[in-house]
Amino acid sequence: MQITSPRNPRLQALAELRNRRGRNRAGRMLVEGYDELRTALDSGARPTALYYSPSLVRDPGQLSMLERARELGTQVHELSPRAFEKVAYRQSPDGWLAELPAIPTDLDRLRLRAQPLVLVCAGVEKPGNLGAMLRTAEAAGVDAVITSPPVTDWGNPNVVRASLGSVFAVPVAEAEQAELVGWLREQGTLIAVTNPQSGVPYTSADLRGGVAIVVGAESQGLQASWEDAADLQVRIPMYGQMNSLNVSTSAALVIYEALRQRGWLA
Repeated sequence: MQITSPRNPRLQALAELRNRRGRNRAGRMLVEGYDELRTALDSGARPTALYYSPSLVRDPGQLSMLERARELGTQVHELSPRAFEKVAYRQSPDGWLAELPAIPTDLDRLRLRAQPLVLVCAGVEKPGNLGAMLRTAEAAGVDAVITSPPVTDWGNPNVVRASLGSVFAVPVAEAEQAELVGWLREQGTLIAVTNPQSGVPYTSADLRGGVAIVVGAESQGLQASWEDAADLQVRIPMYGQMNSLNVSTSAALVIYEALRQRGWLA
C-alpha cells in the first residue's frame, strides 16, 4: 500500500532524522540516493526500512534493490512523489531513501593492521569536506577515519552524500583529543600533523610506518595542542598566492604520498 500523505506519522519521524538531535535521540540515520544505498549494502549495512517512489526512480533496473532489501529483512514502503519529498533532503531526489541504525563510533571497536594508516580530522566541521575525505580514505585503503573533536556527526546526511556512501565502507570513530592521542600511543602509531610552518615537505617525511595523519579545519587550522602531541610535522609547499589547500585535498596528497612510500601504488 502506497503512503501518500506527507503527514503520515512514519514520515514525520523520518524527517526528524535530518537533524543531529533527532538522530542522537533515535539512534538512527538516513541514507538517500541509490548509489549511496548500494554502497551501504555492499559494505554490510542493514537498513531497518527502505522507502522508494517508483515515479522518481530513473532507471528501472534499480528496482532490483527492493528484493535485495527484502532478503535482508528490511521493511519496504512505497511513497507517492509528494510524500517522498517530505522526507527527502535533496533538491532533486532519485526516489530512494533508507533508515539505518547509527554507525558505531567508539575507538575500542577499531581493529588496525600492522603499520596502519589513519586519518584524523581535527575540528573539521563542513560535511562536504568530511565526505570527500572518506571517499579518498576508501579509495586508498585507509584503516580508519577519526574525528577529534566530533564537531559533525558521521550520520549527517551531507556527509553520507559527499562520501557516496563510503562512510559505511571505512571504519570511523570519534574521540576527544586526549583520549585519541593516548589510544594512538597504545597502538604504536606516530602522529603526523600538517603545518604550513614546518620545514619538512610532506614528500620528504618518512610515512612508511604506522602513522596517523592529522588535518585541521581550514578556518582555524590545527590547535597548538595537536602540534605539541605530534611526532612529525609536515608542510605542503605553496607556490601561488594561496596559503592553503582545501582540507580534503591536503589529506589526499599526504595519504597518497604514504601509499607511494609503502610501495602500494601500481
